[in-house]
Amino acid sequence: MKQNQKIRGIDPELLGLIYGFVGVFGFSLTLPATRVAVTDFDPNFVGLGRAIVAAFLAMVVLRITHQPLPKRRYWKSIAIVAAGVVLGFPLLSAWAMQQLPAAHGGVVLGLMPLATALAGAWRLGERPSLGFWIASIAGSITVVLFAIVSGAGQMHWADLVLLGAGFAAAVSYAEGGRLAKDLGGWQVICWALVFTAPILVVPTAIAVYQHGLTASPSAWLGFAYVSIISQFLAFFPWYRGLALGGVARVGQVQLLQPFLTIFASALLLSETITPLTLGAATIVVMTVALGRKSKVKS
Repeated sequence: MKQNQKIRGIDPELLGLIYGFVGVFGFSLTLPATRVAVTDFDPNFVGLGRAIVAAFLAMVVLRITHQPLPKRRYWKSIAIVAAGVVLGFPLLSAWAMQQLPAAHGGVVLGLMPLATALAGAWRLGERPSLGFWIASIAGSITVVLFAIVSGAGQMHWADLVLLGAGFAAAVSYAEGGRLAKDLGGWQVICWALVFTAPILVVPTAIAVYQHGLTASPSAWLGFAYVSIISQFLAFFPWYRGLALGGVARVGQVQLLQPFLTIFASALLLSETITPLTLGAATIVVMTVALGRKSKVKS
């Protein structure tokens, strides 16, 4: 569909941004909820078990809506999506949240708009303008400097783990945005979850056997959030938005995520929000906002 066509009277790019914001709003509580969950649960259980719960929900939805099995030519793309947002990001972010405050992690993931744009250029052939790249790189440098300064002069290993989580998710976002044009936004995450679930059962069961499931109500609530919202429902509007508005453009909506995550961390976890954290988040938002005004060709 061409970008100048209208969908129910709304420009596809604008509609994509709206869908993208709804998805990011759901994702914004992922790190605080994960941090709450790993206070009592093993991170392997949190990172993999959430996908088991989401896969069950996905199977119910696919069954009720009578969705046909995706054609074989889509399987590779579904595997790429699953590797990033069903395996990579959940597991790596759960490990990182054992060591980092959720607010700190929210700013580190400010790199994701740039990573998503890079993935969009790689997988979809999108061509953002020079101004877009300059603004995005400036924001990325700010994020790296923040991680170094707040880590007493060096990056903590958990920062690197979290960056790896963000990169894994970015590649999956780009691939999922492309695939959603053919399968539909919610179908992408549902099939990624269903295809991955069989290989997650054994490691999840081992984590439960070794560490048990005894946890506080707050830890269970955090696990429920990352399972139902972060791993499932938030992807419905997110992939739809990427398909409509373009991966690079809609990916910039993630610039709001650091602020939302920091606010949630202060509200839910009573974490102290330092001027350095807030200042870094502000710079990241400003630089990526400037980049969003630049042209993106597809």
